[in-house]
Amino acid sequence: MEDSPHHHHHHHPDDTHQHSPSSASPTTGTCCKCGGPTTFAPPMPTPTFTPPPTYRPIRAPAIPPDPNSTRAIILSPVPQAQKVPILPPPYDFHTPTKRIHSPDDIRRFHDSFSGKNFLGFVVALSESIRGRKISDQCHESPATLAVLSILETLTLFADETPPVPQSARYGNVAYRTWHEKMSNSAESLILKLLPENLQPATVELVPYFTDSFGNASRIDYGTGHETNFAAWLYCLARLGVVGEEDYPALVARVFVKYLELMRKLQLLYSLEPAGSHGVWGLDDYHFLPFIFGSSQLIDHKYMKPKSIHNEDILENFSKEYLYLACIAFVKKVKKGVFAEHSPMLDDISGVPNWNKVNGGLLKMYKAEVLEKVPIMQHFLFGSIIKWYVRCCF
Repeated sequence: MEDSPHHHHHHHPDDTHQHSPSSASPTTGTCCKCGGPTTFAPPMPTPTFTPPPTYRPIRAPAIPPDPNSTRAIILSPVPQAQKVPILPPPYDFHTPTKRIHSPDDIRRFHDSFSGKNFLGFVVALSESIRGRKISDQCHESPATLAVLSILETLTLFADETPPVPQSARYGNVAYRTWHEKMSNSAESLILKLLPENLQPATVELVPYFTDSFGNASRIDYGTGHETNFAAWLYCLARLGVVGEEDYPALVARVFVKYLELMRKLQLLYSLEPAGSHGVWGLDDYHFLPFIFGSSQLIDHKYMKPKSIHNEDILENFSKEYLYLACIAFVKKVKKGVFAEHSPMLDDISGVPNWNKVNGGLLKMYKAEVLEKVPIMQHFLFGSIIKWYVRCCF
């Protein structure tokens, strides 16, 4: 979809957060800097993509997928798993910083070892859970149990921090209290995970961790925050705190617990979806559970992508399969006809097998999350996830 001519907009006085606009940011009634609605009415939607009538995305009009970029995603290769090499000493831990500001920086990131290896780690996590149920036994190391205990503590913080009565539909301010408790405890919680020689790594680990649960000023959460949680786990793998034998537990125990916590926070504090694709996204908040969940179902005897339309299957199996749990959550929070409020998920249900779904979602994650400047401009680089500057020869 082409950029709209309606570029001028007025910021809401409360919105102090600035995003650098993506070079190809469509602005159909949505501010390209802050993602908020503009004061101008959006142009008439093109007949090809009429937004469904029953579900209105929170942030004004949703942006339909661009057919050209969709085609590019389909033609791109499926990302492959990679081994994560352990960071060798001597260490140079320092406060990580933002480095991505433009599409050129995105290309630089994806051409670098860090970009390829981080995505390879996500693929390896996905492969580790292939054909397995959540309740299947898996190796649970002391490090995995320590991460679970950290997430348990954050869940208790939520139980101790009830939402405050307010009239606004989104963004309960009690979330800021929860976020502050989490941030204040982050370092001491993470130190319990690390052997003595790695304790200085908290200077890098804490920022990824505290940015994994949403933004306190905007009271929102999205795939960028979810990516930070994956980056935090990747850092633990780079440091050798967790190894490949832990991957099944990182998905079936740790990520499942993280998702549980995030669903609780989303519902308890009415978190706004950050930069939501609205009706054209998979889910207003998450992407990774669809990747991991589709991998779980590869070669399943009788559950096919179209099985998401079977209420009995959702009811009986959503505790065992992440993909079905996500579909059940979407159906719980969005009322109306599924094909109308979630056309992307409905389209995917027509794909013949889970292997194709998994490959397609991995390509989509790379293109729609890891290659998007508005999301990745917040991503951090230090000594564990390095920013590689090309040398001049």
